[in-house]
Amino acid sequence: MATYTEEVGNRLNGLLEKNYDAEKGYTKAAENTKHSGLRTFFNRKALERKTFGHDLKSEIRAFGQDVDKGGSFTGAAHRTWMDVKAMFSADNEESMLEEAIRGEKASVNEYDEVLQEASLPSSTKSILLSQKHQIESDLSKVKSLENLK
Repeated sequence: MATYTEEVGNRLNGLLEKNYDAEKGYTKAAENTKHSGLRTFFNRKALERKTFGHDLKSEIRAFGQDVDKGGSFTGAAHRTWMDVKAMFSADNEESMLEEAIRGEKASVNEYDEVLQEASLPSSTKSILLSQKHQIESDLSKVKSLENLK
């Protein structure tokens, strides 16, 4: 049986932080777009990432580890970049969508890295795989949004 190590706790807290960042980023993107389809997509993604965060927090606590709170400096910089793009770009919806796609691809890579951890309990692996598959599914659908203007 896999054991829940402090290293696993740290890796999951890293994913939790990224989900906080993504939630805030999607909320900010929804506020900065006038396109109703994109606003709906960004709001749905923000809610999804909030749910992912709650699931990760529950899993971390279930194995007796501490939950880190807050977002990362990188996430704050990413949101600032999205704000700047929204302010100065003539095609801000497309720019924000491209930035969201970039962030989602990075998330898939981060999930893959954590999933390679040998000591992941099966419940944790199941949560991570489910979240990763949802991100991948949305990535495959998001291309259609790039044509919305």
